[in-house]
Amino acid sequence: MNFRSKRAALPQFQMTAMMDVVFLLLCFFVTTSVYSQWELGLEMKLPAAQSGRASTAYSKTIVLNVAQDGSVVLMQRRIDGAALADELKRLAARDPDCVVSVRADAGTEYGKVLAVVDACVAAGLTNASFATTAAAPAPTALPPPPDLEEAE
Repeated sequence: MNFRSKRAALPQFQMTAMMDVVFLLLCFFVTTSVYSQWELGLEMKLPAAQSGRASTAYSKTIVLNVAQDGSVVLMQRRIDGAALADELKRLAARDPDCVVSVRADAGTEYGKVLAVVDACVAAGLTNASFATTAAAPAPTALPPPPDLEEAE
């Protein structure tokens, strides 16, 4: 008879499973950061604004880029007026509360931007924002130097 008690094996940390999970999370975050920058990658000179704040609702944002010639880019493809209205209606049916971010070049005519905004309203998307760059702060005047005679 064997009266020795068998010791239970101590629990061990499974490093392989942890590395798999970390690698998958890394892949997920890298790919989502790449996709989020595609819409903002078009070279545009945005107008400057003194007031405004950065948007934090990127997952529910539709980015409409309006170039200086009036062409509209939505999801990395140029789209014309009729196709834009259809696409916006489809996006509004999927999520009517999504935010539309209009990025227009500083030299774009007002009428061309207004046509894009009008297409958004016609599709039922009324939560809109306009992308701008931060205005350069006004230079502050240096205080006058202290009078040396008064200091003595």
